[in-house]
Amino acid sequence: MERKDFRGLFRKHDLIGGLCQMLNTPGEKVHLQGLFGSSRSILASLLSEKIQKTFVICLNDKEEAAYFYDDLNILASEVPVLFFPSSYKRSVHYETIEQENIILRTEVLNRLKSENQLLIVTYPEALTEKVISVEGLAAHTFQVSKGDKLSIEFVNEVLYEYGFERVDFVYEPGQYSIRGGIVDVYSFSSEDPYRLDFFGDEVDTIRSFNLDNQISKEALTRISIIPNIQEGLKGEKRISFLEFIPDNTLLFLNDIQLIVEQMEHNFRQTIDKAENEEERKTWFANLLSGKAFSEEIERFTCAEFGQKTFFKKSKVATFHTSHQPVFKKNFDLLAQNLIDHQTEGFTNYILSSNVSQTDRLKAIFDDKGLKVMFRPVNFTLHEGFIDHDRKICCYTDHQIFERYHRFQIKTRKAERDSITFKELNKLHQGDWVVHVDHGIGKFMGLVKTEVDGKLQEAIRLNYKDNDVLLVSIHNLHRISKYKGKDGTDPNISKLGSGAWQKLKDRTKLKVKDIAKELIELYAQRLQERGFAFSPDSYLQTELEASFIYEDTPDQVKSTIAVKEDMEKEIPMDRLVCGDVGFGKTEIAIRAAFKAVADSKQVAVLVPTTLLALQHFKTFTDRLADFPARVEYISRLRKPADVKQVLDDTKAGKVDILIGTHKLVGKAVIFKDLGLLIVDEEQKFGVSV
Repeated sequence: MERKDFRGLFRKHDLIGGLCQMLNTPGEKVHLQGLFGSSRSILASLLSEKIQKTFVICLNDKEEAAYFYDDLNILASEVPVLFFPSSYKRSVHYETIEQENIILRTEVLNRLKSENQLLIVTYPEALTEKVISVEGLAAHTFQVSKGDKLSIEFVNEVLYEYGFERVDFVYEPGQYSIRGGIVDVYSFSSEDPYRLDFFGDEVDTIRSFNLDNQISKEALTRISIIPNIQEGLKGEKRISFLEFIPDNTLLFLNDIQLIVEQMEHNFRQTIDKAENEEERKTWFANLLSGKAFSEEIERFTCAEFGQKTFFKKSKVATFHTSHQPVFKKNFDLLAQNLIDHQTEGFTNYILSSNVSQTDRLKAIFDDKGLKVMFRPVNFTLHEGFIDHDRKICCYTDHQIFERYHRFQIKTRKAERDSITFKELNKLHQGDWVVHVDHGIGKFMGLVKTEVDGKLQEAIRLNYKDNDVLLVSIHNLHRISKYKGKDGTDPNISKLGSGAWQKLKDRTKLKVKDIAKELIELYAQRLQERGFAFSPDSYLQTELEASFIYEDTPDQVKSTIAVKEDMEKEIPMDRLVCGDVGFGKTEIAIRAAFKAVADSKQVAVLVPTTLLALQHFKTFTDRLADFPARVEYISRLRKPADVKQVLDDTKAGKVDILIGTHKLVGKAVIFKDLGLLIVDEEQKFGVSV
């Protein structure tokens, strides 16, 4: 079932028409009773179809708001959904600015000026912060359209006055660069930087472009360039967010009393922490108290959902929904629940972003001989619910299988890989770097140098005998951070000596030798015939589905690739790379269990005793509900225990054995080894 069809299930609710009439009445207050789970976000999306206004939806904390935002992104495809966060990483009184949050806030304010309908999701900490006034934002917004008569000198002056930093190449919001007739500018209000191409004193083209490869993405006719409105315009007058939004905005608020209390708490706590009177005045001017918020919402049309109503005079719309029950993975109980609903005339829907999960559920019911009818929905929401009015039962697979459901807030950090210029910013003076042509030197920072009468930024590298090399920022790709043995300084290169070129030549020859050996090894490997593991069993599917987190796209690809390798006759040699937290151990556990399911043993080789113990605990906890015996050997265990483990391994009683380099010693004998997993392979010597 598609999203549009799913929304249609609730569109004919008896209360929708009357509710729209009430919420189209200026200043009306309506208490929405009986809404649980994601029925609230469904209602908000349906109302946005009928009421052509901006909605500001305030939840009680950032996480709750993020999940609601995630739901609306799925449900309300026709109306833009925006997230309005706090500028700060935690609470307002910590004073630690999060730049990504400023960008999201600026985008909301900018789009409020030009768009008639938005769905804005927020939370108390964000509303406690005041924003720049409508007039102030207009005064600090530089509008540029294709065909405008503008000189590059004028654009340079405006951007400088707005506090933008001129650089050779933009890589952060708040920067701009000028190269001939091209101006690149990174506004705080846009997903990507803009490229303005001038023909004389006329804006010939405007495009957004990708920072990674500098390739243009989208042709534009008009753009708004906005500076950092949080830190760059501190002298500007601040107003509350409710003063900024249109008067006809519909407020959709969850438990107003709690919102007011949280805002008052944030306000008072921040004021009390002020170190002097001047700081107190600054916070008073920049923050909104809960009391002031409660007074401001009186002039708006409000839809409140929660247990109690905040307003003295409020109309009531009563829905009849209930939470998705907790089944604790008791599928007999789940099946009976669905059958009961079916008997009572309900239609059952299972929401899942992964088709394999609904297929798994069908297989479970089939194995139990249960005739359970449900319709799969190919996306998921945060929380399931039962709508007793419409006789619809919506359950989410992640709640059924007790998995975590992740929310996604669109930010530059989330969607963009690391950028070369950002890596440059991470270098510290004195760090070792490698220039592809000149060898190992010391990074000594950025300097200004004159080239053809113009000042440009260059990277200063120091070499042996205090020789200095200046590298143009245009040639940044020829420099990389030195990666060698921890705690050991490398031999610094000497410019012009030819030693670096000789070292590269020797390395190339060595690489050729290694490549030849690898080609011979892989040719031999292709001739060999190993054990082809069976396709996934029911237990394998159960193991993977029982992972409490949602798989990342890379985890899914890696798991599929590893299992495909295992099911071939050719011996597998698969390298899985990823940063900490990528989920490599989970992939290893799945591969190990696939081998165990075919009665093969698994050896897990790790570089340290501590890691052996850590993996033993992880593998044991993960496989606790499955028929697999996990053991480990290390110097921390008693010799008698180690001997017993080795004897059991030889007898085939141990399925997965974890250990350090002792694992490849003569004392360890496997009855039928089918898979070797090497963790942190780079830390082992080639002889191993």
